[in-house]
Amino acid sequence: MEDLSKQQMKFLRKIAQKEKALFQVGKLGITQVFIEQIESAIEKREIVKFNILQNSDEEIDQAAQQIAEKINAVIVQTIGNTAVLYRPSSKTKYQRISAELAELK
Repeated sequence: MEDLSKQQMKFLRKIAQKEKALFQVGKLGITQVFIEQIESAIEKREIVKFNILQNSDEEIDQAAQQIAEKINAVIVQTIGNTAVLYRPSSKTKYQRISAELAELK
């Protein structure tokens, strides 16, 4: 995944602020099924937000890093128990955010 400029990251954080967390990591931790679900969602949305619940043993920074590496995504930000990941969609019809990002370079 290519590096994003400060302006692009700011744009992604602005978009992420309006999004709701789609997934939650609980006491089972990060499973293969969880990663597959995030992979599917990020393909359609390009940006995904998830929470770490209090009963989980995972740390938000480590969890975000682990998931980002597995699905080849960029960590936009981590705040509290919430993380936001971005990856451009491989399908043209879902490339709304990445098209706007390309204009910001």
